[in-house]
Amino acid sequence: MKIRALLMGLVAMGLSATAVAADPIVIKFSHVVAQDTPKGKAAEKFKELAEKYTSGAVKVEVYANSTLYKDKEEMEALQLGAVQLLAPSLAKFGPLGVREFEVFDLPYIFDGYEALNKVTQGPVGQQLLAKLEPKGIRGLAFWDNGFKSFSANTPITKPEDLRGKKMRIQSSKVLEEQMREVKALPQVMAFSEVYQALQTGVVDGTENPHSNLFTQKMHEVQKHMTLTDHGYLGYAVITNKKFWDGLPAEIRSQLDKAMAESTVYANQIAKEENDKALEGVRASGKTEIHTPTAEEKAAFKKAFVPVHKKMESRIGADLIQSIYKETGFDPAKL
Repeated sequence: MKIRALLMGLVAMGLSATAVAADPIVIKFSHVVAQDTPKGKAAEKFKELAEKYTSGAVKVEVYANSTLYKDKEEMEALQLGAVQLLAPSLAKFGPLGVREFEVFDLPYIFDGYEALNKVTQGPVGQQLLAKLEPKGIRGLAFWDNGFKSFSANTPITKPEDLRGKKMRIQSSKVLEEQMREVKALPQVMAFSEVYQALQTGVVDGTENPHSNLFTQKMHEVQKHMTLTDHGYLGYAVITNKKFWDGLPAEIRSQLDKAMAESTVYANQIAKEENDKALEGVRASGKTEIHTPTAEEKAAFKKAFVPVHKKMESRIGADLIQSIYKETGFDPAKL
């Protein structure tokens, strides 16, 4: 608080923030994935730009791979002010009480990045971020990761192949319903625990963008993967609202600029990194990759899309319809 007050006084007198660069504002940025994933690289890009644009008045410490906080701990740590920046997956906001974010978990609601970005980079996305403020959280940006594939130790070529399988999911009522819709058994588990659970048979399979699967070496303990693109995994970059609002206006403006540029970078590399990871899985020879035919893809969509209707009372029918309007999706045409 003393550092912040000093900075505010200096800025008010028109002095450069570099005058206190020897005693910078420290921003701890915690996340749960590897440094060489799209999110990990984007976090490092934000660190680089934030320190550059503030001329060292801000120091960003990035803690990757759950080294500071795990899935279940990080949100509380942010609200308590123990960490200043997170980029949790969008499924994390349902348990926080902001159920509208679970709309991103609906299977097949986005047909690719173009449809997705109409929502995340448009007014619907901004309205969703604003819903975090009563929780003491300021939403800064949406970062893409990618679209998910199913993996298991037996082939998954049709929805019925998921029946009875213990499938790891994030904590999300929508994802639970998604698995139950095809008679799979949803298993909520922290991301950092998944490899061992797959290795020991505690769970049979999982759903992940390719970069997460590959960088966590899950492909080494999964014999089959199917490129279903059935769901989206993305992140909201968030900060403690009190901390952010308490920053000097000049510093906050520079950090906003760094975040905007980091977001462009994050979303540009997401598909590229996932494509590279898929090739890495293929080259390993440990996992057989199945690309569904048009008929197989249609069967997955038909099996999963009823989840949309079932989740209307939880997420909000109006919100779901507003996304259909933005993207042009019409479940009646399946």
